[in-house]
Amino acid sequence: MRRTLFQGVLMLLLAASVSFAQKKQKDGWIPLFDGKSLNGWKVGANGSTFSVKDGAIMVAGPRAHLFYDGPVNNHSFKNFELKTQVMTTPGSNSGIYFHTDYQEDGWPAKGYEVQVNNSHTDWRRTGSLYAFDDVKEVHVKDNEWYTEHIIVQGNKVTIKINDKTVVEYTEPEGVERTKGNEKRLIDKGTFALQGHDPKSVVYFKDIMVRPLPE
Repeated sequence: MRRTLFQGVLMLLLAASVSFAQKKQKDGWIPLFDGKSLNGWKVGANGSTFSVKDGAIMVAGPRAHLFYDGPVNNHSFKNFELKTQVMTTPGSNSGIYFHTDYQEDGWPAKGYEVQVNNSHTDWRRTGSLYAFDDVKEVHVKDNEWYTEHIIVQGNKVTIKINDKTVVEYTEPEGVERTKGNEKRLIDKGTFALQGHDPKSVVYFKDIMVRPLPE
């Protein structure tokens, strides 16, 4: 009788776990951050820049980059939607890289950066496809959560802030980049969160990806 009762409780717990997982992946969205740890993420130099606080990744410290290194799509994405909640503090700068690769130090050489910056001295504001399609307008406020949504399909990049499209960029066919930007191209790769400088404090939570057909 006891064994049967135990098995019944275990089945209920397993069913609840499956239900939770299905809810998390509703409409194809898959979480990349568990809200508790940096499991599935990898950082090289200045690893202390990243920590988890109140269910969010807190970015605060010297320049560093946190790369997604987990099992989803074997951390390699070509066509996708990425959506996350972001909160900046006054004077802060950060970014979200896509189609990038892990590197131990320095600014990521591969992929594009989507800007996170509402009041830093850099004039390129939140939602910019950094240096390729820049946004001068400030669409959201510091100290408030907002949604940053990146869609890549083929050679087109769409960036939305709180569901408002701020960038629609199409990479020209056969484009050749200037020296130092040779790898700023549509390709495939992982994501990275940027720690820009010791004075910048930024938070990310609810980081979700939805792979799209290639």
